[in-house]
Amino acid sequence: MSAVGIALVAFVAVTAVATVLVRDVLSAIIIFGAYSLGMALFYTLLLAPDVGLTEAAIGAGVTTILLLVTIAKTTRPIGDRVLASINWPAAVVVGVLAVLIGSTVPYIPTDNFTGGLTPVIANPNVTGYYLEMTYADTGVTNAVTAVLAAYRGFDTFGEAVVVFAAGVAVLVVLHTEVFS
Repeated sequence: MSAVGIALVAFVAVTAVATVLVRDVLSAIIIFGAYSLGMALFYTLLLAPDVGLTEAAIGAGVTTILLLVTIAKTTRPIGDRVLASINWPAAVVVGVLAVLIGSTVPYIPTDNFTGGLTPVIANPNVTGYYLEMTYADTGVTNAVTAVLAAYRGFDTFGEAVVVFAAGVAVLVVLHTEVFS
């Protein structure tokens, strides 16, 4: 994995732990937004830009806005310590799970030439078919567009519906906030 990938994994891990440990709700929301943005970048680094875009829109964007609107409508206790009353048993369980999941990282296949993650191709014949027959099957010259629009049309439509629904929810909340 590249230095950028390692730094991104470290950033995501630190923000995930900080989100759990911070007791101030506003701080937790801001750190969670940073965590979601880091995950969006990580998905993009793993060559899944559609998942990264959805994570950025829903996780870092919509969820953060909805949580901030929620906290704006509620009261915040003044003077509380940020790390007061940490739930140590929960923190230990999260730490043990993180170590167990992290122990699987050495088993991820790597590319010997660049040191990066290799794409896992379950069936190279299917990949070859898509590359060779895309235009004949769909009439679309770009293989990526053909796969997203024709072969994975329902999946892509589902992602678009989720992003649209989240956008509408934010507009409804903000419209209600503005006029109330």
